[in-house]
Amino acid sequence: MCKICVLRFKMSFLFSNRHNKTFKPHKSIPEGSHQHELMRHAAATLGSGNLQLAVALPEGEDLNEWIAVNTVDFFNQINMLYGTIAEFCTPTKCEVMSAGPKYEYHWADGVTIKKPIKCSAPRYIDYLMSWVQCQLDNEEVFPSAVGVPFSKNFMSIAKTILKRLFRVYAHIYHQHFSDVMGLGEEAHLNTSFKHFIYFVQEFNLIDRRELAPLQELIDKLISRDKEKYK
Repeated sequence: MCKICVLRFKMSFLFSNRHNKTFKPHKSIPEGSHQHELMRHAAATLGSGNLQLAVALPEGEDLNEWIAVNTVDFFNQINMLYGTIAEFCTPTKCEVMSAGPKYEYHWADGVTIKKPIKCSAPRYIDYLMSWVQCQLDNEEVFPSAVGVPFSKNFMSIAKTILKRLFRVYAHIYHQHFSDVMGLGEEAHLNTSFKHFIYFVQEFNLIDRRELAPLQELIDKLISRDKEKYK
């Protein structure tokens, strides 16, 4: 199965073709690489419907590589999710990057923008997704060649990426859920988010305090699964 087919298979249950838009270019994993094989494994296990089992580290696999493959996939998922509602997220409608009235996010990447700045949600998300894309394209951080070791700071960078990607989910749920419902994509959003949450909780990749804007939803989604798979 080619790399495009694998990624489309994994995402096909999340989005109808009618709304398949992307905000940033799709990030692919080189065909023939071990990470590509891990992506195929992830796609196959997702078909079981039990996300808790799907996110578990496959026996004998490297944790860093598993996290790298899934981080790329979540970037692609969120990229597609935001792409479906980007037309509704404008500087006028979303003057600040927020997740409800209690949570507001200011952007800084520590390099080009060292002091956090207040900006509109679309500007913040553009900064965020561009920054993530740069990390994923950096072979020193996300090596794609077989045998190339991950850097010592890989886990720290991966955690920051996932923490920031969560903020896009939070913004979509709090500020654009009515738009998602209007497109008939709420079930797809919930499935994607639940997959993300199971993964980050499995490996303790995001501090619980960062999840506060959607904690009530998280508890509800997970409790439903506990009843379903007990």
